[in-house]
Amino acid sequence: MATPRFLTLADVADILNVSWRQVYALVRRKELLAIQIGGRGQWRVESAELERFIAQKYDEARAGTVPDEPEIDATAESGSAG
Repeated sequence: MATPRFLTLADVADILNVSWRQVYALVRRKELLAIQIGGRGQWRVESAELERFIAQKYDEARAGTVPDEPEIDATAESGSAG
């Protein structure tokens, strides 16, 4: 079966193993280009654009430009008040 040209945001979320909301946030920030078809919520991502996005993220990882995870303050996390 051939890969479809356009994917829904749910399809992209499944492929990336993230939530629909995370994919929608990427689209809203224009990190992942998508087009809106018809009525509300009908976003589509071209398969080639998804592959470009993935390749870009690998390039960023190789270059060391991926932001570090925020450090968690152990005292704040435990909820103990000094």
